[in-house]
Amino acid sequence: MTFAVTVDLVILTVRQDALHVLLIRRAIPPFEGTYALPGGFVLDGEDLPEAAIRELREETALSPSAAHLEQLATYGTPNRDPRGRVVTVAYLALLPDAPTPSAGSDAAEAAWLPVDSLPALAFDHATILADGVERARAKLEYSPLAAAFCPPEFTIAELRQVYEAVWSAKLDPRNFHRKATSTPGFVEPTGRSTEGDRGRPAQLFQRGPATVLHPPLLRALPSAEV
Repeated sequence: MTFAVTVDLVILTVRQDALHVLLIRRAIPPFEGTYALPGGFVLDGEDLPEAAIRELREETALSPSAAHLEQLATYGTPNRDPRGRVVTVAYLALLPDAPTPSAGSDAAEAAWLPVDSLPALAFDHATILADGVERARAKLEYSPLAAAFCPPEFTIAELRQVYEAVWSAKLDPRNFHRKATSTPGFVEPTGRSTEGDRGRPAQLFQRGPATVLHPPLLRALPSAEV
């Protein structure tokens, strides 16, 4: 049996205090006019990570170094694609607030849409997206990857807003600040502060060297309303 291989991208960012995903509206069959995850067929001689990076660059115009990119899962259910036997390898990308994307050659539109209120998606992309959101939520609990949604320097309030958006939860600001700044390797002060006309300057932080949080952050925040 022969089959085609594609890559699909679950590209997440936080915009206007809500978790958003990048979707394209398909301009060609199948599912013409329906929203879908960005992606495409793997080119001859192209490795899977190379294909994911290419699609990320084409769909967001961002350098891959500006995003966290990891393989999510493989999906190969028969008849998932009406064109034939197609296996897709999905990747999860976490981005800081990105500019408005431009649609590719096979898309009529590209847009950031809130994950809590999405239209029907093409293929099995609703399942892939749900898996990506669940992976992102777990990553934020056990790792410092929330910083992937932030600029290189950020305030603790901005970091808390990322957790609230991804977890769909309200967190106590003082408790979060205490836990975030006391968890070893989670964040590090930059020695700089915000500037502005309103309120007190806020201390700026950057992502720390930790790869795993001990204890997981959600368990350390009993005031989280989840």
